[in-house]
Amino acid sequence: MESGIRGASQIISPCFFERKFNVRMIVLSIACLLFLWQSASAADAPLKLSLHEAVKMSVEKNLDLRVEVYNPAIFEADINRNRSIYDPLLLLNASFTESRTPYAPTIGYGQSVYLDGSLSQLFWTGATATLAHNNTYIGNDSWSASRKNFWQSDLGVTLTQPLLRNVGRENTEVNILVSRLSKFASIEHLNTRLINTVALVRTEYFKLYSLREQLEVKKVSLELARKILSETKARVAAGVLPAMEILNAEFGAVSREKDLIDAEKAVRDQVDVLRLLLQIESRDDIQTVDLPRRDVFDISEEASIKLAQNRSDIKEQKRNLEINELQTRVFNNKVKPDLSLVAKAGAASQEKTYSRDWEKLGSFNTPYWSVGLNFSYPLGNRAAENDYRKSRLKTEQTALQIKSLEESAAKEVKAAIRAVTSGYKQIDVADRGRAYGEERLKAFMRKNEVGLATTKDVLDVENDLVAAKNNQITAVVGYVNAITQLWLITGELLEREDVRIVEGDADKLYSNTR
Repeated sequence: MESGIRGASQIISPCFFERKFNVRMIVLSIACLLFLWQSASAADAPLKLSLHEAVKMSVEKNLDLRVEVYNPAIFEADINRNRSIYDPLLLLNASFTESRTPYAPTIGYGQSVYLDGSLSQLFWTGATATLAHNNTYIGNDSWSASRKNFWQSDLGVTLTQPLLRNVGRENTEVNILVSRLSKFASIEHLNTRLINTVALVRTEYFKLYSLREQLEVKKVSLELARKILSETKARVAAGVLPAMEILNAEFGAVSREKDLIDAEKAVRDQVDVLRLLLQIESRDDIQTVDLPRRDVFDISEEASIKLAQNRSDIKEQKRNLEINELQTRVFNNKVKPDLSLVAKAGAASQEKTYSRDWEKLGSFNTPYWSVGLNFSYPLGNRAAENDYRKSRLKTEQTALQIKSLEESAAKEVKAAIRAVTSGYKQIDVADRGRAYGEERLKAFMRKNEVGLATTKDVLDVENDLVAAKNNQITAVVGYVNAITQLWLITGELLEREDVRIVEGDADKLYSNTR
């Protein structure tokens, strides 16, 4: 009995496993097909992009902005390079000299060894302190020499403090201060480039929106033209309309098909523009998610003008004015005579052996000190005076440029406010124009059905409706672009988009450079 069961199992088992294997293969095939279908659908799915995401991508990836970030980092390198004036300066000198004199009265030869060293330090007052040690060996076998073969050493400190020209921190650190102000100016310039880029992103974003809307208008127009063509053919076949109406309908359909092709190309071109601006590497289509605003925008002219006076391009010029004023003060100081206080103190020694020489020097039994004044002044001093005059002229020129920018900003704000106000009114006019165009088309289509209007009349009226729809799209986008332009002129666009420049980014770029 048991053997019979085993035999039956052996007969049934191959068929069972074959069926199980076939079912598994079918399931796997279906899963693969579903996966491939989902992958193809994902590849065909467009990239849905919000305005906030577009702005963020442009700030993080735009190549022009990334290039501009290097300028503050370069000025940070200049700042640290110019701070090197406070680095102590170590000088070491070692030399050997041998001379022979065959002529009386110093017949013989001599040897000299010089081992000198000094350490200098500049201070913010313009003073320079120098610690110097001079160690000299003189070997002389001349018969006329009073002393032969001796060591001579000197250890002392010298302090030189300017009293008129080049005195004080501003004159000492002028290059450091210029580099720091230049860095601030470069950050303001980066701010200007950033706000212009964000404004461009907003404009191009809504341009893509408008082109897609116009594309949809063209599609609806083509569908209607084809419907009119089909109905016209049927009515001509029925003897209701003359055959000439078919040509008018076909011409209308072909014209709209050409418009649709142009609209599709414009959308693809704009997608490429936005893809390059945002550095999007994928070849997927891009669809805008956010709609342009249509609500009324309240504006205070006085507040807007006040904001515009402090925008980044004006602040950049003010930084340049600070640089020019600083340089003018420094050049004015250089017109003065050079009068310096020089103070020295130290000890000297002279012995036959090196050890005795150092012992005597270390005991400070032979000290010395001196105090004096050094004065120099070029007669005429034309170089310094003309440098000062040139700097004064540049300062006055920059001040006038700032005043011109401020006046232009006020004028631009007023024009931008008028554009926003006008844009809002245009939306209402465009809405009413579209509504009238739709009612007008309906009326002409009813007239065409009873023979009171030709096919050409209907197509012309439909063309007017297309123009009205495009006017509506243009009005809405023009309104939001006018708001963008106002925020650009007042300099508040970055704050509106929650974008800000961090100076530490440039410092980090400088620190990470090796």
